[in-house]
This record gives sequence, C-alpha cells and structure tokens, in this order.
Amino acid sequence: MATKWEGRSMDLGLEGKSVIITGGTGGIGRGLVFAFAGEGANVVSASRDITTGQALADEAKRNGLRGTVRAVQTDITDPASVDAMVDTARSEFGPIDVLVNNSGGKFQSRMPFEALDAEGRRWEIALNIDGVVNCTQAVGKDMLERGGGSIINISSNAAVSGEAAMSGVHYGSVKGFVNSFSRGLAFEWGRAGVRINTICPGWIVPYHQEDVGPGSFWRRPGFENLGSPEDMQTALDEGRLPNIANLPIRRLGRPEDVAYLALYLASDVSSYVTGQLISVSGGAYMP
Repeated sequence: MATKWEGRSMDLGLEGKSVIITGGTGGIGRGLVFAFAGEGANVVSASRDITTGQALADEAKRNGLRGTVRAVQTDITDPASVDAMVDTARSEFGPIDVLVNNSGGKFQSRMPFEALDAEGRRWEIALNIDGVVNCTQAVGKDMLERGGGSIINISSNAAVSGEAAMSGVHYGSVKGFVNSFSRGLAFEWGRAGVRINTICPGWIVPYHQEDVGPGSFWRRPGFENLGSPEDMQTALDEGRLPNIANLPIRRLGRPEDVAYLALYLASDVSSYVTGQLISVSGGAYMP
C-alpha cells in the first residue's frame, strides 16, 4: 500500500493555481503531484498510465490535500493529445499558471552506446525532446497572452556529468537538449513574463515499489537491477551503495527533494529567477 504524503507545507502562494505535471505516475512525478496539491494547487497529472494516475488522484483526496488532482491520459509525443490535455486543464481549472515537464526516461535502464539501436534513439528523442517541446508550446500560448507563468523542466544529472551518463550517453544527450532549450527560451520569453528553469536530479529513489506505475524507469527494470527501495536503504546503511558513498550528503535522494525546489521555482517567491539549472543530487554535481 502506498504511504500517506507527509511532505512539508511551504505556503508559497500556490493556492488555487492551475498546474500541469507530466509523468505524474513515476517516482519523481508522485512527489511533484502531491507537493503541489498539498500547497492547494489544482493539478492535472498527465500520463499514458491513466490507471495509476487515477489511483494517485484518489490517494491525494483521501489524504486531504488542499488542491484537486485530475488524472488525464496523455501521450506527450502526440501534439493532438497534448492539446486535448491542456484544453481539459483550462476547462476545469482555468488558464495554466505552471507547467512541470517531468515526463522522460531512458529506453533501458543501462545500455552501452554501441548497443543503442534506431528504436531506442527514436524513443528517447520523442519522449525527452518532442514531449517537452509539445507541452511547452501548448501552454505557452496562454502564458504569453497573460504575461506570466512558470515552466520547470526536469532534466538529469546525466546531461551535466559524464560519469552520470555512463551507460546512458544518448539519454544524457537528449536531456542536454532540455538544458539548452530551457536557457534559450528563458531569454526569449523572459520579457513576456514567462520564466523557465531546469532541475537536474541525481539519484532519486521512491520509498516503495508500489509508488510508481509500470512506465517508470524503476520498472524498466530499475528495481530488478538495483533492488527495492528498502534494499537500497539497507545497502546504504551498511556502506554497500557505491553511488552514494562519496557524496557530500550521504543519503538517498527522495521525490520530495525535487518537488520542494519545483514549488519554489513555480511560485512568485522566485520571480527574479529564470534560465537557471539546479542539480538536486546531494552534491554529486557541482558546477
């Protein structure tokens, strides 16, 4: 059974805001959806996996989160599907205030570059590049007309660190597009009042296997290769988790670590912040 959301309320003035979060059924996505709903925002959780998405929305309601969560089945690689999702968000919650482009992933959890085939390349490009562009264009019309909005793109430490991109070089490269796209668009749209920032997560682990849907990285096949979240915590406690042992902050990253930064970047508290890239990784990447 999934655990109750016990995140901290930050009171950043997001009550009643209209928020779209793509990939809401993954590990980071779950943290984002619950954090924004906990702040009173009305959230559209856009994902191919409507079953897990609806279960997440029901759980948010049971937990008494202040905002409403609406699951909308969406294929972000299809512009028509994205447009339909944005229309649903507008009709239910009003003009879009915040977009979190969270959906993304690797074709396989680990793959040497020489083994990458055309199918894997197309899949990673469609999800990590086309999906971000499709969603940003769809909400950009509203934001530019109204002269305000915040877009938060979830990239990866694999885009800024060669070591983090090991066995995922192409994935790191397409996430590198997200970083450059965010910076360029932040400059272009800044004078219109639309801010764009990027979060590069490091190793972010869900609390329980059932917290993520079948489309998550952890199901393809992260848990199989790396063990359950509980196994990883035990390995860390016993000093057997090598990717954490040398970090300045030696604990597992959790979904709320990304979510709390996203809340800040979405709010007016960060109104003078745009075009920035921030790694959430316990110090694994320091520019």
